[in-house]
Amino acid sequence: MVEGTEGPASEINRTPQPFNPGQLNSARVYDYLLGGKDSREVDQDMAGQMLSDAPELRTLVWFARGFMRKAVEMAAEAGIHQFIDLGSGIPTSPNVHEVARAIDPSAQVVYVDYDPVVHAHCDALLAKPRGITALLGDIRRPDDILDQLKNRTLIDLSEPVAITLIGVLHYVMDEEHPAAIMAAFRDQLAPGSYVAMTHGSLDSTPEILKVLEGTRGSSAQVAFRSKAQTESFMAGFELLEPGVVPVQQWLRPDLPETRMVMLGAIGRKP
Repeated sequence: MVEGTEGPASEINRTPQPFNPGQLNSARVYDYLLGGKDSREVDQDMAGQMLSDAPELRTLVWFARGFMRKAVEMAAEAGIHQFIDLGSGIPTSPNVHEVARAIDPSAQVVYVDYDPVVHAHCDALLAKPRGITALLGDIRRPDDILDQLKNRTLIDLSEPVAITLIGVLHYVMDEEHPAAIMAAFRDQLAPGSYVAMTHGSLDSTPEILKVLEGTRGSSAQVAFRSKAQTESFMAGFELLEPGVVPVQQWLRPDLPETRMVMLGAIGRKP
């Protein structure tokens, strides 16, 4: 068990309550920014505050989706046919399985989220074709997720796997030990496995960081971190070029900077 991943901050304050329409929800905020229909007023208010200070935020979330697609394509082209999407969120097309199966139609994909409503969405919309599974699991409890993967024989961890964590780790507070969580997954992965992550950066403008303070105490609370802190989460992986950089730099050299900085990194386990 990862030390420190249990306790009031982890278990009580920030676990989404599916029948509480007044609770801010990170998955619904993200869905709203992507143009989805599953947000509520409290989520739309938070997204509106963020958009008022950084109207390019909608563009940034699509940059992050583009990064996810690129990472999955890179892994599939490297011969990986097993994928785990941690913190999958409300389904938005193209999703991991669509990208992976465009290259390898036999790709196996497991979507993992700790929000019961998100899990229900994934189970209903994604887990229909053979080899695609929705799993209810909290990234702050990596051993539980790994046990489910093993016990249900969803993923063969003796073979390379690609794990995506798109906009997930900045929802894990320092006292919840994000580096230890990453290490727990890394230590179970076979050589040749990939991990791809995005993480909010402290290089974001002060206006953005101030708005994000409004999430404190909710399931949408964030902890943006420095580039060095983000890179430390990739310990044990060989970083692929261009390294830990704003996500748009993974896509094209001509894409604009944004006031909210979202770092992206892809690593390979040697």
